[in-house]
Amino acid sequence: MIDYIKRKIEKKQLKKTFNEYGFEIKKFQINSFGEVEYAQWLHPFEKPKKISESNILFYKKISEKGSLIIDIGAHTGDTTVPMALAVGREGKVLGLEPNKYVFKILEENARLNKKWTNIIPLCFAATSQHGEFTFNYSDASFCNGGFLSKIKNKNHKHNYTLKVTGKNLQDFLLENYKADLEQLSLIKIDAEGYDKEILKTIPLILEKYKPALMIECYKRLNKEERIELFDIVNKHGYQLFYLENFELFEELKEIHSGNMMDKKHFELLALHESKKKVYNILYK
Repeated sequence: MIDYIKRKIEKKQLKKTFNEYGFEIKKFQINSFGEVEYAQWLHPFEKPKKISESNILFYKKISEKGSLIIDIGAHTGDTTVPMALAVGREGKVLGLEPNKYVFKILEENARLNKKWTNIIPLCFAATSQHGEFTFNYSDASFCNGGFLSKIKNKNHKHNYTLKVTGKNLQDFLLENYKADLEQLSLIKIDAEGYDKEILKTIPLILEKYKPALMIECYKRLNKEERIELFDIVNKHGYQLFYLENFELFEELKEIHSGNMMDKKHFELLALHESKKKVYNILYK
């Protein structure tokens, strides 16, 4: 009991004290590549990350070699790196991370594994317009957070604020990566409930290029917000499926509007109906 109380006091102290943490290089043996390196952030609230063969194969199922992936809310790169390994050096992964402290680790992961990957780290948030915005985080060293002022539930317990740069993603992509968009295969969004607002800012991208979407139904979204998230994706011609993990899978279970309250927090994979033949192996 004494040890438990001591750990709780230490955690509370860590939570309210700012520190800038470094990283250590972890190495993973992947059959199709050999030794793959990953920069593990040493923030005490950051969970250990790993790169696995099945994780890479997951992205290969929805992204061809040489294609473009956009990772919004890339954090330190735990999804960015396997994405980049999946599309190869000929492909490209844009990793968006607005938190300047986390971004340093993402940059390091972009520098690793260069013979197999092409990661472009971008330090800004996907917002409706260009500008400076206030994000909320759960600790003073800014491990986990997002644009939480944009969700209706204000009881998010993310009381530490950080100023970040925001840019309209659609404008940015059309100005800087218009040619690459022809190879766009996947957009992943992990934005602590802000996912649907980001989707609203890229209608032309969704309509023209029809990439697969990986999004989340954040635990603090109310019913109205959840239905809106479903409708935003569905109206662009997408079918939505539960995504249990980011590992290799054999089939998907479709989700409908009425299912959006079934689970507290869950991941979604959205596939455009016009690409059923491409994704046929994923359907029941």
